[in-house]
Amino acid sequence: MKILVIDGQGGGVGSQCIAQLRMVRQENWEIWAVGSNTAATAAMLKAGADAAATGENAAIFNAQRADVILGPVGIAFANSMMGEISPAMAAAVSSSRAKKLLIPMTRCHVQIMGTTPAPLAAYIAEAVELLKSMPQNCP
Repeated sequence: MKILVIDGQGGGVGSQCIAQLRMVRQENWEIWAVGSNTAATAAMLKAGADAAATGENAAIFNAQRADVILGPVGIAFANSMMGEISPAMAAAVSSSRAKKLLIPMTRCHVQIMGTTPAPLAAYIAEAVELLKSMPQNCP
């Protein structure tokens, strides 16, 4: 299963996701990282991503190859993360056939209804648990 973690800014959310994924890693998981900037990519590589790339084209290309996309909810919204997520990147994420596990962020100008306020680590842990229980032939 190809798990694509996308993040921007400092890569803090993405690196936390990757660190938790590495702790429960299953044999068939490939953990890829795409940062919207080099700082985000470097943080996710340091956290243990198997492969990484930076920028708009990397996000567009790898979103179509992934089985699961994991990251903050902003990766699906054009011009989010202070403009780091381009319209083309957001379109690639939202139109990908991959299962999307998007982490709600209180900093975003988007309120996700039905979510209970929780610490970031709790949202990431929930996403990782969901990944562990997914069928191996996902999506």
